[in-house]
Amino acid sequence: MNFTLHRFALPLQHEFTIARGSISVQNSLVVELVQDGVSGFGEATENLYYGHSLNSMTQSINSCKSFLESNEFDSPEELWQQLQPLLQNDVFALSAIDLAAHDLFGKIAGRHTYEMLDLKWENIPESSYTIGIDSIDKMVSKLNELPNWRIYKIKLGTDQDVEIIRQLRQHTSATFRVDANCGWSAEETIENSHALKKLGVEFIEQPLAANADRKEQVRVFEGSTLPIIADESCLVEADVENCAGRFHGVNVKLCKCGGVTPAVRMLRQARTLGMKTMVGCMVESSVGISAAAQLLPLLDYADLDGAVLISKDPADGVTVTNGAVRLSERFGNGVVLNRLNAEELTLISDE
Repeated sequence: MNFTLHRFALPLQHEFTIARGSISVQNSLVVELVQDGVSGFGEATENLYYGHSLNSMTQSINSCKSFLESNEFDSPEELWQQLQPLLQNDVFALSAIDLAAHDLFGKIAGRHTYEMLDLKWENIPESSYTIGIDSIDKMVSKLNELPNWRIYKIKLGTDQDVEIIRQLRQHTSATFRVDANCGWSAEETIENSHALKKLGVEFIEQPLAANADRKEQVRVFEGSTLPIIADESCLVEADVENCAGRFHGVNVKLCKCGGVTPAVRMLRQARTLGMKTMVGCMVESSVGISAAAQLLPLLDYADLDGAVLISKDPADGVTVTNGAVRLSERFGNGVVLNRLNAEELTLISDE
């Protein structure tokens, strides 16, 4: 098995702002695994909040070069198990390789990844479209640019959060979900939940800081009139059980947990514990989105609009149109690089 690393600068449609900051370009690392002339693609985006840069991920993956090239693997799960000890300090890099492995092995087998995971393409939830923090007028404008989605995820964490939802509600009857990205206190969350429920909000994602006191989490869990979904509080497999009794559901992100392999276990465990399941994304290309989409049969909620948020995509794969997810005709995750776009977006490696 050989590999190539592709480094891309993904331009966004709009500057994207959450409670922690803003970006207008998202740097992305795409891993291409090659075996028997077949290529599989996986992605992890740069995220300084979690301490992962293009350089750090590149170095981590290159450190596994001899291991990848000198060993044979029968499945993505086997590769993940052997690679995890080598990349336990760089879960983003591990995730990118795992996504590529699922794409590769599915293509070789002539099956979609969801089929390789023994899932059926049934009861598929629609994706939400995310509107980042901005002035209310600009947030309304962003909503009106894409008016046909049935679910919108609104980023909050300002001093006028309820008013933002009130103004947006005047322009659509669609379902709203809100994400405070750790920006609220317990008191704010409980208070906001009453107003937001009346405005047609379905749930609140990660209102408290990831390291919030358990008592505060339980207070919100019991006092909120809306379900509370964990994101920053649910990164890896061990976090799922800890979320039970504190959150009503979990949002699993592939880059944070280490890929499709652990994500499947996390989602199944969450369901066993009676929690709602969701898979989200970063701002990323169709490489990452196409992998995450393979888990849709396991989900109650989906937030897979990452490739919609960028203005040029270096890959073709799964598509998300007005929230409806359509699989690629290709097997595995269904990914292929769009060579023209990829060439334009490529960052020159400084390694």
